[in-house]
Amino acid sequence: MFFDTGYDLLRVAVMTACSYAALITAVRISGKRTLAKMNAFDLVVTVALGSTLATILLNATVSLAEGALALALLVALQFVSAWAAVRSHRFRRLVKAEPTLLLSGGRMLGEAMARQRVTESEVLQAIRSQGVGSVEEVAAVVLETDGKFSVITRSQAGSGSSLSDVGRAAGARAEG
Repeated sequence: MFFDTGYDLLRVAVMTACSYAALITAVRISGKRTLAKMNAFDLVVTVALGSTLATILLNATVSLAEGALALALLVALQFVSAWAAVRSHRFRRLVKAEPTLLLSGGRMLGEAMARQRVTESEVLQAIRSQGVGSVEEVAAVVLETDGKFSVITRSQAGSGSSLSDVGRAAGARAEG
């Protein structure tokens, strides 16, 4: 129950050290984007990497070479997907969510909030956490691709050009 054999414990220790080195090497080669703030696509890759690593460590039928290949392929697929997303708007829309405008010009956008499953209380909390005391002072609240809220006050809004990639409800626009 506590362990089968000393060999099994030694195998897990060796596989852990080797797999860890393989994972760190693969992540370093793939670049900073692999470890950037996660959107849903990045989260899936991270979970897949963790699951693969666990399988390598604990499943005696998976060799180190097979596991290292699986880790390398996951990182390579992430790299290729990120490369394609930078170069193709169509591919980017397929694999990545776009930010969503939830409040514009001091007005909650109920339809957008419902689509994103965000409550009014969550938007108000985001506004308060930025030290803003009045909804009317807010030009825009955006639900970002990583699930965080961005709050832009009227005094910070400027031309509103930072909202150019934000999905908007029909007719809504951030007022400066």
